[in-house]
Amino acid sequence: QVQLVESGGGLVQPGGSLRLSCPASTSIFVMGWYRQAPGQQRERIATMSRGGDSNYADSVKGRFTISRDNAKNTVYLQMNSLKPEDTAVYYCNGRGRMISGGQYEYDYWGLGTQVTVSS
Repeated sequence: QVQLVESGGGLVQPGGSLRLSCPASTSIFVMGWYRQAPGQQRERIATMSRGGDSNYADSVKGRFTISRDNAKNTVYLQMNSLKPEDTAVYYCNGRGRMISGGQYEYDYWGLGTQVTVSS
């Protein structure tokens, strides 16, 4: 079973920064970050393929940066200029290529790390 373990969450003031990390126990094709605020659906924040192609949600473009170290099977999320609306549980995701029926070869989730932006 592949394990994804997020770290780096915490309490930060508005305008502050945090860096999340998520090492995987094996190589993953696409790694990314999602978040879920209370009463909200889980939303995709950023993803990056093994080759370095990245995508961001409009709400975080220019403030968040995703990166990965393939040698360490680790994905990072640098979050700058944090806002109260960024408060959520942040989840690491790792998935394979899409196969027939809209499914992925594999699809793994971490347990999440809490990010709270408040003064």
